[in-house]
Order: sequence, then structure tokens, then C-alpha cells
Amino acid sequence: MALLSAAEWDVVVLSLKVSMVAMLASLPIAYALAWLLARKRFPGRMLLDAAVHLPLVLPPVVTGWLLLILFGRNGPVGSWLEDWFGVTLMFRWTGAALAAAVMALPLMVRAIRLSIEAVDRRLEQAARTLGAGPIRAFATITLPLTLPGILAGAVLGFARSIGEFGATITFVSNIPGQTRTLPLAIYSGLQIPGMDMEVARLAVISVILSLAALMLSEWLVRRSGGGRAHVL
Repeated sequence: MALLSAAEWDVVVLSLKVSMVAMLASLPIAYALAWLLARKRFPGRMLLDAAVHLPLVLPPVVTGWLLLILFGRNGPVGSWLEDWFGVTLMFRWTGAALAAAVMALPLMVRAIRLSIEAVDRRLEQAARTLGAGPIRAFATITLPLTLPGILAGAVLGFARSIGEFGATITFVSNIPGQTRTLPLAIYSGLQIPGMDMEVARLAVISVILSLAALMLSEWLVRRSGGGRAHVL
């Protein structure tokens, strides 16, 4: 007897694909925002910080509605993508990845920002005095020292994407084979009598994936803390 049915395997595979794409797509943006918030002082910095973390406190359905307004076929960004590139995010797994990326971004920024703020800037200054340019100092000093934080942020973003529900169902609906990820499949199963075993199996997989991601993230954070103490 198979552990999961073919339809359930499809849900798991789609969830992993959506979460991986969401994490990889948002990671460079998260690092850039984290570096900007950690290292620069400029007018509007507090507003940018609040905007980055807004999805953490905003109801997910509101975030999904805003994505629908912006990236829908009649939205300013959605219509531009469709007219110029033929890209449609509505009712597609790519739209689910976008919703997951937006919801995961604040957690990624927080983890990466902490790692950037923990870097001893005297090391960067020493590299500059030895002739390293800004890019080389970043590549040889800052980036390696913040790598555990980057990995922790990536893992947290992946875990958050696995559990994303509200923004996804509002933005791209609940379509089997396209946007039905694990949370949406569990929700659908709860609406149908006699689906208790199917729901339980998917819920167990969700718990295992999320728990593994959180444990890995905690291990990376602890490793980062140990490396920081050694450097300082």
C-alpha cells in the first residue's frame, strides 16, 4: 500500500516546487533589503522597515488582495507582464510562488539583517586598508561571515512558504495541479466528509517538513552565534 496517493504526491511535489522557487527568488531581494536596513541611514528608512515587515502583521487575505490588485490581469504590473512578456500569474503555480515569497520575505530579512549587524566592521576596514576594494571586501569578509544567517533566512523562508495559505488562496485560488499546495489541500480535504485519513497524512508531512526546517534554521543560527563569538 502506497504511503500517499498519486494526487497527494502531486500536492507535495507542487508545494516543494513553489516553496523552493519562492525562497530562491526572494533571497537576493531579502539580502539587499537587510544590508540596506543594517548599514545605511537615510530618510524613510523606518517606513521601509515597516513596509518590509508589514506582511507579518497584515491579515494574509489582505496581502493576497493587494497582490490581486497589482498582479491580476487588469492590474498595473500584471497587465504589463502579460502584454510585454506573455506572463500570467493568475491561477498558476508561479502566482502561488509569488504569494509565498511575499509572505516569507520579512522572516528572511530579519534573519539576514541580524547576521549583517553582527559582522565586526573593523574587519572590513582592515581589508580596505590592505588594498581590497568594496566588492572584494564584501565577497571575502562580509558575505562569508553572514553566510549562516543567509542560510537560516533561506530555510525560514522555505518553511514559511510551505505553510502559506491565506494570500495564496486569495490571489490564485485553489486549483488542483496548479495552486493547490499542502495547506490548500488540507483545507479542501476538511470540507469533504470521509477525507480524515488523507488530511492526516498531509498534515503529518507538513509538520515534518516545517519541524525539520525550523531545527535546521536554529542549528544555523547557533552556528552563526558561535562563529561570531570566535571572530569578536
